[in-house]
Amino acid sequence: MFSRLLALLLCSTLLAPLAHAEVHEVKMLNRGSDGAMVYEPDHLRIAPGDSVRFVPTMSGHNAATLAELLPAGAEAFKSKLNQPHEQQFSVPGLYAIQCIPHLAMGMVMLIQVGEPAVNRPALPATLPARAKARLQVQLEKLGAGQ
Repeated sequence: MFSRLLALLLCSTLLAPLAHAEVHEVKMLNRGSDGAMVYEPDHLRIAPGDSVRFVPTMSGHNAATLAELLPAGAEAFKSKLNQPHEQQFSVPGLYAIQCIPHLAMGMVMLIQVGEPAVNRPALPATLPARAKARLQVQLEKLGAGQ
């Protein structure tokens, strides 16, 4: 009896963090409140273990990590075009997400997993100007606690 109780307690302790994980929804839009070719919301703060569900509400979009803004130890991902995609984020840090067909039009977003780093990351010089400008605004919003 005692060993069964101990086993149950151990299992519930190990699975407790998974039970509290949230799923956040991000829409991929041709036109949103911040202009054309956007993710809404354009930035998120989530806890390690949470997931993000990317929903292509209009055709022609996907979600993929930008290799230059990916935490060490995190795995890159790329969703299929026009398909919903759910991604769990376990490694703390800052993730930049792009719509591959619309990167030049600035379709990017940021996801902060866990606590933010002390220093703001440098944006890659190779990014298209519109994407770089939007990421800069999103960094400022995250820094301001929005």
